[in-house]
Parts: sequence; C-alpha cells; structure tokens
Amino acid sequence: MEDRKDLISVVAPVYNEDAVLDALYERVKAVLDGAGEMWELVLVNDGSRDNSAAVIARLHEQDPRVKGISFSRNFGFQIAATAGLDFARGDAVILTDADLQDPPEVYPAMLEQWRAGYDVVYGVRSSREGETWFKLATAKIFYRLIHRITSIDIPLDTGDFRLMDRRVISSLRGMNERNRFLRGMVPWIGFRQIGVTYHREARYAGDAKFTSVKKMLPFALDAITSFSYFPLQLATIMGFITAALSVIAILAVILIRLLAPHEPLLGQATTLVVVLFLGSVQLISLGIIGEYLGRIYDEVKGRPLYLIQDSWGLEDAPLGRFAPPSAVGNPGR
Repeated sequence: MEDRKDLISVVAPVYNEDAVLDALYERVKAVLDGAGEMWELVLVNDGSRDNSAAVIARLHEQDPRVKGISFSRNFGFQIAATAGLDFARGDAVILTDADLQDPPEVYPAMLEQWRAGYDVVYGVRSSREGETWFKLATAKIFYRLIHRITSIDIPLDTGDFRLMDRRVISSLRGMNERNRFLRGMVPWIGFRQIGVTYHREARYAGDAKFTSVKKMLPFALDAITSFSYFPLQLATIMGFITAALSVIAILAVILIRLLAPHEPLLGQATTLVVVLFLGSVQLISLGIIGEYLGRIYDEVKGRPLYLIQDSWGLEDAPLGRFAPPSAVGNPGR
C-alpha cells in the first residue's frame, strides 16, 4: 500500500500585488510539482486596492489548488498571515511574502529539514537585495535589540519566511492576542527549530510596502510590548535614577548652605531645569504605561481579528477562530 503523501500549504498575504501573483503561482507550481509534492497555495487578499482579488479568483479557476480569501478591509500583514495559517490544511505550512523576495526555490531545503524531524524551519537572510541602507540598518538594529530585551530566543536576521509543522500551527491557533508578532510567537512555542540560509531577492514587481518609519515603528512596538517588560522596567529605572539625583542635589544644597551660607544660589534656573527634567521622565513613563494599557484595551474588546468578504476554494474549511459566521460573507464564491 502506498504511503499517503504530505500536503504542503504555501500561505502568502497579498496587498496590492496583482503584478506578482501570476509569477508567484508559476514558481510555486514549478518547485513543488518538480519535487513531486501535493500542495495548495493560500492567498490572503488584505484589502488590496488593485486587482489582486480578481487575479486570485482567476488563478483558482485555472488551478483549484490555489485557494483564496479576501478581507473586508486592510487588517495588516500579521493578521493576514494569521488568517492564512488558520485556513491552511497542510501537514507543513510555508509562510512567505507574495513579492517573491523569499524565493520558492528554498522550499525543498526547508522540506528536507522538516522531514529530518524539525518542526520549524526558518529562513535566515545571508544577504538582502534591492533594499535601502536605511531599511538594512534599522532592521539590523531592530533584530539585535529585540534579541537582547525579550525573554525568548528570536533568531537574528529572520523574517516571517518559515515552514511550520501542523502541530505548530495548532499551537498558534491557541494564541489569541490581537497585536501579533509571529516572529516571536513561533519561537515562544518551542519544539525543534532550525534555520536555512538563503539570499533574499529584490521584489519581482511593484513597490515595497513596509519601508516608512510610520509603518515600522508600530511593528517594532508590537514586537517589544508582546514579549518584553523592559520598557516598564526602564521607566522604573528612570524613576530610581531621578530620585537618586534628587537626593544628591538636596545634599549638595545643604552642604553649600552650611559651608558657604552667604553664597548666593541661582535657584530659579536650577528649579526650572529640575522641573522640566522630572516632567519629561513622568511623561515618558506614562507613555510607556499607555502603550501596554492600549494593548490591554484592544484585547478586552474581543473583536474578531479579521472579517472575510469573499473566499475561493475554501467551502469546507473552518471559518477561522476569529471570524464568527456573521462576520463572513459569500463563502466559496
């Protein structure tokens, strides 16, 4: 009796990628068909403003192995990736960008490590093509900072490109936080993990979606606040430092009064500087607390992570743990 083949799911969030999707499908098909794998390609349209939804529908009609869902609006890459993982039915699931910067030609090396017994195989970028010096520098700083201040071992120079075993996917489905940082959530789960080094290519077509400080800063804050109490500890440290400086200043004033009672003290400027310093420390501390409090507020509201407008080829799939039936429209369209 022939052994059952493993089903390999490839999940790709999509935002304004209509110029790339045909090439993504062709390369995934060439690699996985060439390797003799059973596969499906799950494309998650994250509220694109171009023709991405129409391209996904056409690809599904052309090849039923292409599955798709389309959100009611843009919810962000991490949420789109989560939805794709929710709907993927493979024994192993490969999460990748749709822009072909993470080449499908790396899949066989990942599958080889998975079949050798590893539950997570993440891509380690040996080089990055077509990115600005600012993006490269900030990414390098970010990865090393998050590596130092978090309580988990997040591999350096890795993104979301990784293969995950079905039991890892099942574990992720039990993690319900809204401000998601998958690059930290997967290492937190544990199991056997290993890296595969690859060259990250330039975008196949279109413009980069994640280059501005406005987009990168909230992502960095989500990463830090999800896995580290360091900012709160930093606020406490600043409070102790301020208190110590205040005690030193009081002792200095007392000594000056005792040793040189007739020495005038320039109190107005000193008082102004001290007040401004203390006010800054207090505002920074309140801001840090506010970041954590805002995330708690997001969690307690209990809203679904995403709302689905359309789907293709997923009639029998679960609706997703965050999308109740009333939130899903036109399933299987």
